[in-house]
Amino acid sequence: MALKVALLGCGVVGSQVVRLLNEQSRELAERIGTPLEIAGIAVRRLDRARGTGVDPDLLTTDAMGLVTRDDIDLVVEVIGGIEPARSLILAAIQKGKSVVTANKALLAEDGATIHAAAREAGVDVYYEASVAGAIPLLRPLRDSLAGDRVNRVLGIVNGTTNYILDRMDSLGAGFTESLEEAQALGYAEADPTADVEGFDAAAKAAILARLAFHTPVTAADVHREGITEVSAADIASAKAMGCVVKLLAICQRSDDGSSIGVRVHPVMLPREHPLASVKGAYNAVFVEAESAGQLMFYGAGAGGVPTASAVLGDLVAVARNRLARTFVADGRADAKLPVHPMGETITSYHVALDVADRPGVLAGVAKVFAANGVSIKHVRQEGRGDDAQLVLVSHTAPDAALARTVEQLRNHEDVRAVASVMRVETFDNER
Repeated sequence: MALKVALLGCGVVGSQVVRLLNEQSRELAERIGTPLEIAGIAVRRLDRARGTGVDPDLLTTDAMGLVTRDDIDLVVEVIGGIEPARSLILAAIQKGKSVVTANKALLAEDGATIHAAAREAGVDVYYEASVAGAIPLLRPLRDSLAGDRVNRVLGIVNGTTNYILDRMDSLGAGFTESLEEAQALGYAEADPTADVEGFDAAAKAAILARLAFHTPVTAADVHREGITEVSAADIASAKAMGCVVKLLAICQRSDDGSSIGVRVHPVMLPREHPLASVKGAYNAVFVEAESAGQLMFYGAGAGGVPTASAVLGDLVAVARNRLARTFVADGRADAKLPVHPMGETITSYHVALDVADRPGVLAGVAKVFAANGVSIKHVRQEGRGDDAQLVLVSHTAPDAALARTVEQLRNHEDVRAVASVMRVETFDNER
């Protein structure tokens, strides 16, 4: 007997899920042990054009009625957003149906409620597509590394921002020009705020941190900065240092293991790091584990077809579990490590200062760094006269001390302006 699937949403991703289910029905049945049958598709509007292969007789606007039908076995949610997705998923779980979702926003805001409901009901909730599209990432974190201690996760998890920064780096294009090109190619939405201001990456960072450190993390715990202030001068300074600018999601244990930091912001990343070579709209996540060492996951992080591929992978897994009358309890977030504030995060700053070109300026600037307990790793002067600029890179220090240093430099008599501030991602042998 076929397992019946309810699909919530039939847009870019949902229509591709339908197509792949239809085209690969025989192979999927062989892998699962029984066929999958789409029993209904919930949409907002019945009169909207759908992809080929979508049976109009399956469409309904009664999403709640669909997910609570007694004959439905599995629910796939690809509508996104918080509501009505949360209510629909919880209703499906309470009716004993396993769920596959790509909803990063919901999982980052209220994943704990979803997971708790699923454990109580004895059903699966799978969400591989929520972070990095087609890249197999979350199950390795949850399952393959369950016996290891993950210390740090660095991720390029937003293709739009990576495309923009890559164009700025490789072609010397400006931010606005690169954004417009990304929109023309369909990499960026008409309103790109979620991408360029880091909201999308922050939601994904919360999911990654929860799985990596077995501790509850929400999007509200994530320090977030976007890329709208990244300038051509920042890109040029990064090149001069042998670095590239990337928007990274960074999830990291403190040195003593007592807390974690979760942040999203632009960084200068050494070009020899594997993530520095990730071009265009691709995603990649770099994992550092105590026993497994360094691991990297790379691939297409967005788009209807890649995301649908991840959804189908989850669907096969939950269907097999359904037949076996079992479920995989999502890794419990029982470690309950506190998320420390950004000010306590140990990091390094690149600071460019427009300064007066006269003797003693460097000494005065260095005194401000020293007063805040921050030492200087590199310094160089560019230009002379009215164009004089000091470029400094600090050794690692608490972010609060670095931010305080920059704020005091803004009011220093020898500093005309703080032209640029950006964090530099360092590694243990560089600190």
